[in-house]
Amino acid sequence: MKLLQVAGEPSAAMTDARRAAAAAALTVTLGLAAASWVVAIRQMSGMDMGVATRLGSFAVFAALWVWMMAAMMLPGAAPAVLRHVQASGRVLTVPLFVGSYLAVWALVGVAVYAVYRPHGPVAAGVVTIAAGVYEFTPLKRQFRRRCRESMRSGFGFGLCCVGSSIGLMAMLVALGVMSVTWMAVIGVLVVAQKLLPAKAAIDVPVALVIVGLGVLILIAPSLVPGLTPPM
Repeated sequence: MKLLQVAGEPSAAMTDARRAAAAAALTVTLGLAAASWVVAIRQMSGMDMGVATRLGSFAVFAALWVWMMAAMMLPGAAPAVLRHVQASGRVLTVPLFVGSYLAVWALVGVAVYAVYRPHGPVAAGVVTIAAGVYEFTPLKRQFRRRCRESMRSGFGFGLCCVGSSIGLMAMLVALGVMSVTWMAVIGVLVVAQKLLPAKAAIDVPVALVIVGLGVLILIAPSLVPGLTPPM
């Protein structure tokens, strides 16, 4: 009996250690996300001009973009972080996982800066419709499924999540890349799609609403608050 108890003790201790590591990883991840929201909101104050928003210098935009991505993406990445810690048993690997994950989104920011130009409601409407249509595609479903599965590295996890959320992020950039309101709306959609399994009863109406928003922007942009700067 004593031998069985002794043999069982390391397993129990290991389980407790993994639980403690998972709790610490979750606290750090969500804490960083919350802090990023505070920083991003403060930095974005007064910068939103809707479709006429200008990005400014690359250094300023790149720094702000990383804060934005940490705020929007880390809450939905929490389950993947927990799976990573439970597999490795080491909380010290979390910074590398999270850092490489955010590095993928930082590269997306570089692409955004390269192609972005202040535009008009027509471009915003077309991009929004395209984002809604993308929600219906098999490619979107495949990336969303892979984003919800366990990934070995933050970089690989990030690539799948970019594929899943690229339409929604394009929509953010088109409607107001410095809009806290749109950032919050898109952030909620991204987190929901990472945490919840795909269900046509929910996903189809959401996609149709996005398409409908794009159509509304094309025919009556004045009805969408914050889309164009006040004259």
